[in-house]
Amino acid sequence: MHRLIRIVALAAIALLTILWGAVWAVRTDPEMFAGTRLQFIAALLGEEGAAPTSPPGVSVGGPFSLVDGDGKAVSDSDFRGRWMLVYFGYTYCPDVCPTELQTISAALAKLGADAAKVAPMFITIDPARDTPAAIGSYVKLFDPKLIGLTGTAQQIADVAREYRVYYAKVTPKGASADGYLMDHSGFVYLMDPQGHFAALYNPATDADDMAAGLRDHFSQRS
Repeated sequence: MHRLIRIVALAAIALLTILWGAVWAVRTDPEMFAGTRLQFIAALLGEEGAAPTSPPGVSVGGPFSLVDGDGKAVSDSDFRGRWMLVYFGYTYCPDVCPTELQTISAALAKLGADAAKVAPMFITIDPARDTPAAIGSYVKLFDPKLIGLTGTAQQIADVAREYRVYYAKVTPKGASADGYLMDHSGFVYLMDPQGHFAALYNPATDADDMAAGLRDHFSQRS
């Protein structure tokens, strides 16, 4: 029963991601639904562990200015020379985020010494509640290597737009003002040491497949 619920939840997140991509595409590229771009969207719901690269004309990732768990201002350029493994979520997330962070942590453990090549980061899509201290302590519950990042509402909106991330506040019936949830896409983005998009891991990717994918990319750059 729990597996069925998780599958349904992942399918819903994937559908919302596609809808968000559709809105973005219509606004910025009327031909988004033609040719190779459709293949990219299809890959988001493809085989487990699928790591598609970005098709021509679709930019994923970009510069950002955020704040880490120590309250220090950081930018994407601070991670040059390392592979960035980027996941968007929030600390109040009841299920998907903890599961994905555990997967990332397990994948890093499987890499052994090669894990030093990766800057794994968790960027909040709920800056109203996820203060630097809150997100900093949260990520350390999963792995000391994880980097928690937050910022102003505008900074988060900017980086989410760069990565084509969908998110929206949802307040369950009868919940308090602070008891809201956040709907959001659940993909893990791999950026190369120069900050360029390298791969996308869907929510069904397990730690073994993620670690194998990372090793493949390392070997291609060695």
